[in-house]
Amino acid sequence: MTDFTLDDLAGIIATRARSGDPGSYTAKLVGAGVARCARKFGEEAIEATLAAVGEDDEALTAEAADVLFHLLVILEARGIPLSSVMAELKQRTAQSGLAEKASRGGAVDPA
Repeated sequence: MTDFTLDDLAGIIATRARSGDPGSYTAKLVGAGVARCARKFGEEAIEATLAAVGEDDEALTAEAADVLFHLLVILEARGIPLSSVMAELKQRTAQSGLAEKASRGGAVDPA
């Protein structure tokens, strides 16, 4: 088990995004704007979905890492701290997932 956390990754992303380093992928991506960050996140999410359906554990692990990275890049680009997302998740765990989703007006998909 690793002691590397999403907080660690968010910190690295924040530092690189603000670095202005032309050789930094993160700085380049954030500099391209939120829409570009979101498109890249969407691409990675599709790749993760395909890896999951393809039952390729190694590919899914790699794609899940890409999804988490690109989600944190979007949050950084929008100025939303990871702690806000974690607080939202904590609040949601105070009730069952089905009840929480219903409270947001979402359709409940039991599958």
